Amino acid sequence: MVTMAQRIESLRTEANLSRPALAAALGFPKGSIEKFETGRQTPSKEQQEKLAAHFGVSLFYLRGESGDRTRQEDWMSGVSLNDDEPGFTPTPAPKPKRPKQEEPQGAMLDAVLASKPVQELLRKIVLDTLRSPEGQDLIRKALQK
Repeated sequence: MVTMAQRIESLRTEANLSRPALAAALGFPKGSIEKFETGRQTPSKEQQEKLAAHFGVSLFYLRGESGDRTRQEDWMSGVSLNDDEPGFTPTPAPKPKRPKQEEPQGAMLDAVLASKPVQELLRKIVLDTLRSPEGQDLIRKALQK
């Protein structure tokens, strides 16, 4: 899963901005971007909103909660709210063109499988299965081959 620190760094480098330049553009203290990108400090809600607005992404995307960059206020901008209009078809506003960055496939599953409680649960399930009569038959058959 992508962290907010990684997302901020990615968006900043994509925009070809230095850390001090981004901090100055947003009116943040000089070393704040470095702290955000290294995870030593989490941006306040207001700072997160400024970062998201500056890069034209949603807060969900900035926080690493979504892979969709669409700003929440933009997704309805092309929709007419009058259902009586002939030819009413809601269409989202076009997304800004940006270079496509691949999200790691299975990152969510990897994070779940890396957790200790899940690993312990899976270990217990496997051991219980192998200790069952069916599991013992499987072991015998595997050893015979």
